[in-house]
Amino acid sequence: MHVLVVEDEQKVADALREGLEGDGYTAVVERTGEGAFFRLNTESFDAILLDLTLPGRGGLEILRAVRERGMKTPVLVLTARDTVADRVAGLDSGADDYLVKPFAFAELLARIRALVRRGRAADSPRLTAGDLDVDLISRGVARSGRAVDLTVREFELLEYLLRHQGQVVSRESLARDVWKETSRSTPLDNVIDVHIARLRRKVDADFPTRLIHTVRGVGFMLREGEP
Repeated sequence: MHVLVVEDEQKVADALREGLEGDGYTAVVERTGEGAFFRLNTESFDAILLDLTLPGRGGLEILRAVRERGMKTPVLVLTARDTVADRVAGLDSGADDYLVKPFAFAELLARIRALVRRGRAADSPRLTAGDLDVDLISRGVARSGRAVDLTVREFELLEYLLRHQGQVVSRESLARDVWKETSRSTPLDNVIDVHIARLRRKVDADFPTRLIHTVRGVGFMLREGEP
């Protein structure tokens, strides 16, 4: 599971990363609000650990911005602010849970697991974007009511893009989460680009509105209209 840790205190950030990696997670650390905001717009994560007091953009500002963009990644706020007003502000801004420092690391792990389970349980059996409809049970795909025939890999790729709708998805993320390749000596960029091109022809070619976009130098995004 891929976790973003947004924490400006070096010792705390290092401890969180080491603890998460020791429990089998992949952890990425950002120490500023601007860095976190950029990372959230260029990569996908399964969970976010977010401090509220950050250099640059504050944690609440980041929360509101990503929720306004439709990002549904679970967010656990980690902060020394422990008043009721602070908790309410964090939850109202889009946080899924709130943990006050100092905390036991075992509790942090339990809360992450609970958030991820909750998100999976709430998943709809259908994913949509504009006139595109994907049935996750029958694995049927249709656009404007017309069936779209996809290979197994193309379906997995489309599902991943839909689950991260409105977010830029990097080739690295696709290699890790769709192809399940994490230790190749050479990147899968060419393979991914070929599959994206085939998927785009099937999903977009015969329709006036494009859904699958290339974000030059970064990756891909699925959304109605230009990113």
